[in-house]
Formats: sequence, C-alpha cells, structure tokens
Amino acid sequence: MVPEINWIAVVLATLSTMVVGSIWYTPKVFGNYWMKAAKVTPGEAKGAVIPIVVTLIVSFISAWVLAGATYLSFDFYGGSYLTNALLTALILWGGFTATRFITHDAFEGRPVGLTALNCLHELVTFMVMGLIIGLFGV
Repeated sequence: MVPEINWIAVVLATLSTMVVGSIWYTPKVFGNYWMKAAKVTPGEAKGAVIPIVVTLIVSFISAWVLAGATYLSFDFYGGSYLTNALLTALILWGGFTATRFITHDAFEGRPVGLTALNCLHELVTFMVMGLIIGLFGV
C-alpha cells in the first residue's frame, strides 16, 4: 500500500516550521534564553543561509513522513483524519524527536532547560504540521 499524500499540505506544513521557529526563537519569546543556554552570540546569524536551507529540506522530509504516517494511521484506525494527524504527530515527536534530543543533549552535557526548550519547540512544530496535514486530508 502506498499512502496518499496531499502535497499542498506537505509544502504548507514545511513552511509552517519556519514560521514556528521564527516566532519561538525571537528574543521576545525564547530567543534570549536560547542564545544564553546554547552559547550563541547575537551576531553569529550572518551564515544563516545554509542552516535555513537545511531546515527547509529536513522539515519537508518530516512533513512528508508525517503525512504518510497519518494516512496509514487513518487507513488502519479510521475516524477523523485530523485526530489521526495530531495523534500521529504527537507519537512521532515523543517516540523519535524528543527521545533523540534528550539522549544527545545528555551526552553533550547541554543544560536541561535548553533540551526542554528545544523539545517543546519540536512538539509545537510537529503539532502545527499535524494540524495542517489533518485539515487538508488526502
């Protein structure tokens, strides 16, 4: 079985990650804390083009996988496509993203607050992607 994927939803979900990140990491939200905890100085953003391109690519992959997994969940369980998308986003975040962040950050000795901040950012990111994918359906 090949999952049916709404590519418009995937593209919008990809772009949503940039919006969420832009808001989340602004100085007025969590940016100042993030810069301090991650030891990033405000002037270091000069070389941001490559990280932004990488972010778009990996966000597209995440949105595509989430859309495919959502379809499989919906096909198996039935019910609401939106509910399946949100639950799938939550499960994928918890089972893969959060656990990997926590593992790597523990070995790298990163502050717990930074790990929590980044994990919560990813949770919000995945839930917004799930919302978009769920609202568009297949």
